[in-house]
Amino acid sequence: MPRKKSLLIGINYTGSNHQLNGCINDAMNVREYLVRDRGYSPDQRDMVILTDLPENRGTPFYPTGANMLAAFNWLVSGNNPGDSLWLSYSGHGSQVRDPDGDRDSGFDDTICPVDFEQNGQITSDTLHKVIVSPMNPRCRLTILFDCCHSGSAVELPYVFRPDADGRVNMVNNVKEGISLAKEASALLHGGFSIEKIHDVQSLIGRGTSLLHKFTHPEAPSDENGLADENFMEDWRNERKDVWMFSGCADDQTSADTSMQGLATGAMSWAFINTMRSNPRQSYIEV
Repeated sequence: MPRKKSLLIGINYTGSNHQLNGCINDAMNVREYLVRDRGYSPDQRDMVILTDLPENRGTPFYPTGANMLAAFNWLVSGNNPGDSLWLSYSGHGSQVRDPDGDRDSGFDDTICPVDFEQNGQITSDTLHKVIVSPMNPRCRLTILFDCCHSGSAVELPYVFRPDADGRVNMVNNVKEGISLAKEASALLHGGFSIEKIHDVQSLIGRGTSLLHKFTHPEAPSDENGLADENFMEDWRNERKDVWMFSGCADDQTSADTSMQGLATGAMSWAFINTMRSNPRQSYIEV
């Protein structure tokens, strides 16, 4: 029988200058959704949850960079054809200067472990190499990233998004993705309300731009996004079944919001509610 495995990461950076409030809640909400609605087991052999709750400090479940890399390895290792894998991350995303010089912007997208100030961030290149490349090609991996600069966070070659008429188009992820920032920013500026839910749901997979206190290096924008040659040549021939839903384009930022009095990420909340509103919809329909 095919197995379902999941890795859920939520980092609030409690007590730091970069503190968030809703990321652990995001991980718990995704857990509830996977168990209740998607048939995932909460057993620790099948579901691993990393959060920076005090009781996790000093354990493998504290989201340091080393623990996150080990957890990624667990998720994509030892799987059989037909297995379903799930990865969600809620925390800070950022950018660092590209050491390889293969990005026109000069920056790599990153995610930020709880110890990123001491031990560094995890780049999009690294995420692809440790998550996507080792995957069994006959498994499916679904990724939900609720963080800044997450449009190319695992360096996938294509993105699907709806146009103004609601038609879903496939576009080259390394050429598109800049133009949504102003639209999403205008939608969400000033807070998040029930009345805006429908509009936010229409932006799932496109970008929800919210401003927060954490500062990021500014990457120069180009109307065409990244050049085609920026997608690593040796990844073009990979045939992996990976679907990613991200809260932002590469040049956007996200932040906590509050729904029904609970701190949460706008992307995580909208994704779960969109899926629950029509459990039989395809990922394209989302």
